Amino acid sequence: MDPTSVSERENVTLTCRTNCTLDPITVHSWFKNGQPIPNSNTSSPIYILFSVSSEDTGRLSCAVEGHEYLPSAEETLTVRYGPKDTSVSVSPSGEIVEGSSVNLTCSSDANPPVENYTWYKRNVTSPKASGQSYTIHNVSSEDREGYYCEALNIIGRETIPVHINVISVFSWVPVVGVGAVLTAGALLVTIYCYMKRRSTGGSDATADTLIQGLPCDKATQIDAEPPIMRTGANHQRTWKVTQPLR
Repeated sequence: MDPTSVSERENVTLTCRTNCTLDPITVHSWFKNGQPIPNSNTSSPIYILFSVSSEDTGRLSCAVEGHEYLPSAEETLTVRYGPKDTSVSVSPSGEIVEGSSVNLTCSSDANPPVENYTWYKRNVTSPKASGQSYTIHNVSSEDREGYYCEALNIIGRETIPVHINVISVFSWVPVVGVGAVLTAGALLVTIYCYMKRRSTGGSDATADTLIQGLPCDKATQIDAEPPIMRTGANHQRTWKVTQPLR
């Protein structure tokens, strides 16, 4: 067999040679990494691999059918291919607060290995940096989908966008904290209204009375009509509810 190094998607022709005199209809068997290649037996010493890929890389050998225990020496088929399965890792992972720094690392599978990684910002022609890693300082919301990495070798190139989960500083305020602040504010208003009610005549006050927890200036006014009339220990009062004070 002849050792071979080819690029992805090329066709490869393998030839099995022997010094023995063989029957014209001799069948040849083919092996990859010591294992039979399915449906590869041929009635000639030639075997063709069509449109090879990285998965075809390996040690190849051949043998005459019936004498598989006497295979040829192994020859290595090397398939060259451009960058693929390119990915970017973001550190720290998860949510990135605006104004902090974030480190991006690009990686890719290629043969030969990637020669260069280049970082670009969307809508900017010139590259931002070269190298497998790139650090963005003072990250902002505009950086969420603003960058991409390009991996390059002599066969080809591949680019991949970068997603950075940037959040605003204000979004760090917990909902529970907001609720606590609102509750405390409502409590203070309630106390204030209660104290004001006490200072203006207690339960007989006809204005500035707090109804169902509403602030004083928005509370519904309650008037006594007619004026209070008392007879002995018993007394009666009629209440009329007017529109909220403005």
